[in-house]
This record gives sequence, C-alpha cells and structure tokens, in this order.
Amino acid sequence: MRIDRLISIIMVLLQRKKISATKLAEMFEVTPRTIYRDIETINSAGIPIITYPGINGGIGIMEEYKIDKKLFTNSDIAALLMGLGSISSTMTNDEIINALAKVKGLVPEEQIRDIELKSNQITIDLSPWVGNKNMQPNLEKIKTALNEKNLLAFKYSDRNGKKSNRKIEPYRLVLKESNWYLQGYCISRQDFRVFKLSRISALEILDDTFNLREFDVKSLGAWDYIEKRIITIKLLVDESLRERMVEHCGEESIETCGNNKLIVDFPFVEDDLGYNLLLSFGNKCECLEPSNVRDELIRRIKNMLDVYN
Repeated sequence: MRIDRLISIIMVLLQRKKISATKLAEMFEVTPRTIYRDIETINSAGIPIITYPGINGGIGIMEEYKIDKKLFTNSDIAALLMGLGSISSTMTNDEIINALAKVKGLVPEEQIRDIELKSNQITIDLSPWVGNKNMQPNLEKIKTALNEKNLLAFKYSDRNGKKSNRKIEPYRLVLKESNWYLQGYCISRQDFRVFKLSRISALEILDDTFNLREFDVKSLGAWDYIEKRIITIKLLVDESLRERMVEHCGEESIETCGNNKLIVDFPFVEDDLGYNLLLSFGNKCECLEPSNVRDELIRRIKNMLDVYN
C-alpha cells in the first residue's frame, strides 16, 4: 500500500464534498476494492470518513473535521490565502487562481466568511504603482521556464549600463527589497549568476531544455557580498524623514536631538546606489561622519551643480 496514494486520496477528499470509489479507482489506476481498503486505513488513522448512499452518493470526509479537527485551522487557511493572494498580485496565472480555489474548497460554507475576513486583515500587494510594463509578462515567462526546465535568452544591462546577450538555465526567482531577481547558470560565463529583472529585456523562452545542476542555494545569492560591505554612517536628518529612516534602519537607530532633527545610525554601502539614496533625501539630510562619505557627497553635489551652471 503506497503512502503517497493515501495522502493523495486525503487531499482529493478535502477538496470535494464527495467522490465515488469508482472515480477514485480511475484516478489512481487501481481497483475499487483497493480504494475501499485505502479508505478503511484512512478512517482507522482518525480521519472520519462518511459515505453518501444512492446514485449520486460517494465517499467524503466529515465537513466538521475539515476545520474543527485541525488538518487546518482557520488561521492556517487565512495565512495560506494571504500568501497566495500576495503572489497573485504579481503572477496572475491559472495555477495560482486554481490554488486559491482549492484552499477555499477546504472550508465548510458556513466558515468561509470568517476566514475571508481574517485573510483580508493583512493585504500584501507586491505590484508597483507605476513601473516596467514588461515585469509581469517576464515573471510569467520565467515561471514557465522554471517549470519546464527551458533555457532563457535575454539582453542584460548591468549597473554601469553595459549591455550583453545572455543565455541561462533558470533556477530560482527571488523577491528582495521590492525587487525581483533571477538566479541561474549563465552559459557564457560558465557559472551561477544573479540578474535583476528590471535590467532584463527581450526575454525569450528557448525550446532547449536542461538538466538540473548540483548547486548550493546560498551560493546563488549576491547578498552575502553586499552585507560584508555595509558600514554604519551617522546622519543628521529632518523629523519629516522619520518614516523613511525607520524603514531603512529601525526605530532603535534613531535619536531625537531637538529642533525637529534626528541623529540616525544608517546602514550604508559605498556605491552609486548608496550615494544616490542619500542624495534622494535632499537638503533634509546631512552626513556627519565618516569624513570620506561626507567628502564624496560634497563632490557629487558639486558635479551636479556644474551641470546647471
């Protein structure tokens, strides 16, 4: 008796009110007699099975058990709906829609309203207000390539604007700080690389497929490298920037110093992205230390001023 068949039968029964033994037998390519033995085993394991007599009858799990005997609690299902809902905001495909429908199918009708209220208490919407119109279509293409193990080809522009043509084996999509990244094996570089989706254009799914390579998931990330470069700088900022400061470094890194000013211990990486972030705070932010960061900001501000003089 295969345990995977028993688990699959339980999942089918959770999704449906009832199903005939004949239909289950066809689904799992066994005899109805085997199905009845499986049902006895499931019932003996403590999952209460109920049979519905008649022409339209069948086998099912007691409706009260689906929630009340805790294969899933109301909070469990609310969390599942919340998570699936956040994914559907950026990847609206049939699989996710079907998954949402199946999870809701676990819930007895009289409890659906309560669970929907719980799942709507927190909304995670990852879609941008405005932005790259190719983002969602590209996400769908990448997901298809991941599922089918197809190679991807695209044009890529690095942080310095240098463009290259890439062909990769896709391995994982990652959402990091509101940005999507694609991790995969680059054929031309003969190594694993991380690509920011906003820098990808002309994305195509190729007919060629690939066999999965041995890899360490952690090795696919570039974030360990970034974390090693983080330093703490001291900023003097206007009170009006408090919310943005809290988002970047937390309330514990902020000290009120009077005159509507804050002293902030700010995590910083010395690159264009880091300096552009500081400059985005405008005249409401002054870098107090270290001196090299302060001097570099002065240099960049002077260069900006030269453009307008």
